Amino acid sequence: MDGDLPEAFYEPLGGGRFASTPATAGPWSPSLQHAGPVAGLMGRAFERTDPVPGTRVARVTIEILSPVPVAELEVSARVVRPGRRVALLEGELTHEGRPVVRATAWRILTAPAEVPETVHAPAPPPLPDEGRTFTTPGLHTHGYLSAMEWRLVEGSFFEPGPGTTWARSRIPLVAGETDSPLVRALTLADSASGVGSQLDLAKWMIINTDLTVALHRDPAGEWLCMAASLSVSPRGGALCEATLADGHGEFGRVLQTMIVDAQPTP
Repeated sequence: MDGDLPEAFYEPLGGGRFASTPATAGPWSPSLQHAGPVAGLMGRAFERTDPVPGTRVARVTIEILSPVPVAELEVSARVVRPGRRVALLEGELTHEGRPVVRATAWRILTAPAEVPETVHAPAPPPLPDEGRTFTTPGLHTHGYLSAMEWRLVEGSFFEPGPGTTWARSRIPLVAGETDSPLVRALTLADSASGVGSQLDLAKWMIINTDLTVALHRDPAGEWLCMAASLSVSPRGGALCEATLADGHGEFGRVLQTMIVDAQPTP
């Protein structure tokens, strides 16, 4: 499968511009991006904006203003609240001069090495030996879904019910680069609503307006584990929540605010 994939999710064009490859396409259309690579691209920009030694990006929130096309994009980021211990950053992703994503991030001081470790989440399940190929009718599975390697533990994509999966990217975010731990986490995080959906997606359309990823430490290794579930209320909406873990245990949380509507009648 790797031989059929592009070299990366994005090709750098210089000056903050990137060409989106077909690997960025989400399950609904080959012309619209999954927000996972988009989040990773924003995280990459935040890490490279006026970096301060001894600090780390601990929280990223992505506001999805409109569907992101599989096309040329421009990324910008800046520090809006500088500081030695905490700094607030904001960024923007544009297509042909039109904003499609806005984002913020908190960069904080790295905790001292002698701080006692406290983690309340249970250990993640073992990494399964075999992966999964997606052939779900009506979905575009040759973009992001194929660019990630999935090893489901419980549940099933696009079928009702909470789910747990291990996953890693088969290709880097940007051609010629090695993904940082933050980028790896962000590239996976927007899959939470697919892993943990409680609704029949043939009947109901659920779309997230945002993505928040908060990490109490950086992940280790390529393989990351996501356990996700969706809460839905009639006359309300939906929230998707997920935990992120690696081989050493849980390291962060994901939250998505979602609208729910009936699928259009064919």
